[in-house]
Amino acid sequence: MLKRILVTGGAGFLGSHLCERLVEQGHDVICLDNFFTSQKSNVVHLLARPNFELIRHDITTPIWLEVDEIYNLACPAAPGHYQYNPIKTMKTSVLGAINVLGMAKRCKAKVLQASTSEVYGDPEVHPQPESYRGSVNPLGPRACYDEGKRAAETLFMDYHRSNRVNIRIVRIFNTYGPRMHPFDGRVVSNFIRQALQGTDITLFGDGQQTRSFCYRDDLIEGIIRMMNAPDDFQGPCNLGNPVEFTVRQLAEQVIQLTGAKSKIVEEPLPPDDPTRRRPDITLAKTRLGWEPKVPLQEGLTKTIAWFRSIDMAHYRPPTPNF
Repeated sequence: MLKRILVTGGAGFLGSHLCERLVEQGHDVICLDNFFTSQKSNVVHLLARPNFELIRHDITTPIWLEVDEIYNLACPAAPGHYQYNPIKTMKTSVLGAINVLGMAKRCKAKVLQASTSEVYGDPEVHPQPESYRGSVNPLGPRACYDEGKRAAETLFMDYHRSNRVNIRIVRIFNTYGPRMHPFDGRVVSNFIRQALQGTDITLFGDGQQTRSFCYRDDLIEGIIRMMNAPDDFQGPCNLGNPVEFTVRQLAEQVIQLTGAKSKIVEEPLPPDDPTRRRPDITLAKTRLGWEPKVPLQEGLTKTIAWFRSIDMAHYRPPTPNF
């Protein structure tokens, strides 16, 4: 059945790929974005499609649309972005959730919240199952994002319990792929950009902290499956790759795949940077029949090819921290 679908943050790294998938499926897709950290170039190829519409709007202020489904992806998601304007980040998570939930309540629409593994903070349980409540510093520089997303999950559950809104919550772990912002401050984009520019690759700490990297196509498949799951499964549901790598291993693989002469240099570890991060995806496997398919080397090769194809001068660093 074809639907009217709103994607907030639809011109971002993941949002643009989600819009692309939904347009190809024939749905009537409304992409809403304020372009704070995203690029119009991410969706320019969709503008001529009759079932795609782009609206420049900030989800912290209400908007009235008639839709059947809402994917709420609007929020700066990289540390350099969300720490640049922490109050704006918190407003986007909390007011944005209130506004999309109000729309879902009025339209009787199904609404999915793109939450994050950051709700687990610097975890004391490894790997992290959905039942783990996290170890978050509410006063630290990452709290605007961590606590904003935690508050958004609370709002989603309260609208579901109080108003019977049909909700879904996914917790997204590290994801990478083409259309990442070259200056977003994420570890994959940082390493690839530094390698291609021939500069030293910056490791924060000794590089022994771990991450699990999920390729964007796998992640989008998981998000769509969650939206289409039975109504008795609201989540939260972890989406990510359970294969764990150290950040140093990632840097070494990027150097190898790019053929760069870059050296690895160490810088002090930022405050509240998680030492370990890996999802327990048992729930996604059993309820959604989902698990990642793309290995890291294959995904990095595709991502590096995209980085080679763009002119980085067309991407401004959105923060003064570079």
